[in-house]
Amino acid sequence: MPTFANLEVTVEGARGTLRLNEPRSLNPLRAITLQALVDAAAWLDTQQQLKVVVVSGAGRAFSAGADVQLVGAASAPTAAGPRENADLGRRMADAIEGMRAVTIAQIHGHCIGGGVVLASACDLRVASAQANFRIPEVDLGIPLAWGGLQRLVREIGPAMTRELVMTCRDFSSQEAHAIGLLNRVVPEANLAETVEHLAGQLADKAHYALLSTKRQANAITASMLGMPQTLLDADLLVAGLRDPEGQEKAAAYLSRVFSKKS
Repeated sequence: MPTFANLEVTVEGARGTLRLNEPRSLNPLRAITLQALVDAAAWLDTQQQLKVVVVSGAGRAFSAGADVQLVGAASAPTAAGPRENADLGRRMADAIEGMRAVTIAQIHGHCIGGGVVLASACDLRVASAQANFRIPEVDLGIPLAWGGLQRLVREIGPAMTRELVMTCRDFSSQEAHAIGLLNRVVPEANLAETVEHLAGQLADKAHYALLSTKRQANAITASMLGMPQTLLDADLLVAGLRDPEGQEKAAAYLSRVFSKKS
């Protein structure tokens, strides 16, 4: 079994797991973690017997989203250029969505920003009643990238996408279920059991029929929404990171966030 930075990946027969594993930091989507998700998705696709993969987060949260300490820095945080780094999230979401196996997001605690994009790239989503959601990118002075807008429009429609992305307000599992982002909401104590049962139901289906259904559904929605347009997201994100007003908004937002933590 290969290892992937900040992830736990397992395969047992027709079922697999992919768990974000930086619980002390609420599973942030750092550049190294985004690349690890791309690599893990590619490796899982080599497991021919695999039918279902559960995507989750260790500890108290699904994911707190992109590493906010990097937001506002227009220069690249790694050896790659700014656009290459900005495009990592899009590549991650495409890799998760493009996996052959059916993916189930098991969501608890915080599901923020890029965490929402990761969840929306999964085929099915189950959350605890106590989970909370927010898409704070506009408060950070940047557009929602990583193909997030397209996936949210696909799942919840354009009107609710505009509201949640533009206002950056919190929303609950109950609201997320009502607008179509979640398949199910269950008590926290029943979350793992519910996802386990759902994964078992899917793993019991015929391999060809199950995976063909996923491919067809993805192909239909991709043609409806123009998913290739997500390639432009990296350019929009880089421009947002360099916008002076956006940088001011990001600094104010991060000041509020870190003052609450201290």
